[in-house]
Amino acid sequence: MTTSATTSATGVAVELSEITREYAGSVRALDGFTLRMEPGEFIALLGPSGCGKTTALRCLAGLEDPDSGRIVVGGRDLTDVSTNKRDMGMVFQAYSLFPHMTARQNVEFGLELRKQDKGTRARRAADMLDLVGLSAQADRFAHQMSGGQQQRVALARALAIEPQVLLLDEPLSALDAKVRVQLRDEIRRIQLEVGTTTLFVTHDQEEALAVADRVGVMNAGRLEQLAAPDTLYSAPVSEFVADFVGVTNRIATTVDAGVAHVWGGRVPLLDGSTEKGPAILLVRPEGVLIDAAEGANATVVSSSFLGSHGNVVTTTDEGDRVVARVSNTEVTSFAPGDRVRLRPRGDRALAVGA
Repeated sequence: MTTSATTSATGVAVELSEITREYAGSVRALDGFTLRMEPGEFIALLGPSGCGKTTALRCLAGLEDPDSGRIVVGGRDLTDVSTNKRDMGMVFQAYSLFPHMTARQNVEFGLELRKQDKGTRARRAADMLDLVGLSAQADRFAHQMSGGQQQRVALARALAIEPQVLLLDEPLSALDAKVRVQLRDEIRRIQLEVGTTTLFVTHDQEEALAVADRVGVMNAGRLEQLAAPDTLYSAPVSEFVADFVGVTNRIATTVDAGVAHVWGGRVPLLDGSTEKGPAILLVRPEGVLIDAAEGANATVVSSSFLGSHGNVVTTTDEGDRVVARVSNTEVTSFAPGDRVRLRPRGDRALAVGA
């Protein structure tokens, strides 16, 4: 790889403050949306369809105008600045390559618009194609490349102009599973190498957790939680976040003095609540211990082998459906109808309804 392939614009801070965007019929796609990105940071926006994540990206890109709020990039107010003057690279779900151009010509296109000379364009395109691992495909047209290769070219084209901010809107969703994982890892490697501040929009939780420095979960036009992937998973701030990121068991319990009492054990509460009374405890499958010892309190419904681990689905004697995670060697020892004992591992968890 050429050393010049790694040169890029230094990452800049990005701030979207109290952004509101409303469509016809009083549909509010963004409702006071606020996000700050540190220079060079990779943030993923995650959420269900219609939560506003793509609208947020489009407002940052200048493709849509917010009804209110401010957008500041690198200390410059871009709220009313046109798209072509925002210095942003964009990659979308559709590959959007020009079919009559080769990979090299596609990468050079943005540089040509910026009046770069022929030699500079050629060197920069070669560097970017090298960066994405497609030097050997430089003279191929779009129809001669796979979907993953086309998306790599689109990424190279976006980075060729040395943007202040890189915007990625569901760039992997049109690819098959294996290619999606490979390109996901490539995008992260490249972003770390070039240091460009990056906003990545996806509905895939695994994708978001794998690539981002921080993940923002959106709900109804607002940012519900913004945190490092491990924090988001292990310490969700709301029932919505807990449900959307990973599998969550709902277990009837009672809480008292910041502790939930369940299956004869104690689980510390994430929010430190001191309220007392009945509640629903939200617990990850890996927070549930399962064995066939005496004191059975649940019945196995099914089990599934998932490669690196297994899941055992049970129904408790109180009627709760509980999924327990076990090792891939243990999963075959649990059969439908087996009586088992469930215990809390003791990890902190979130209780709702107390």
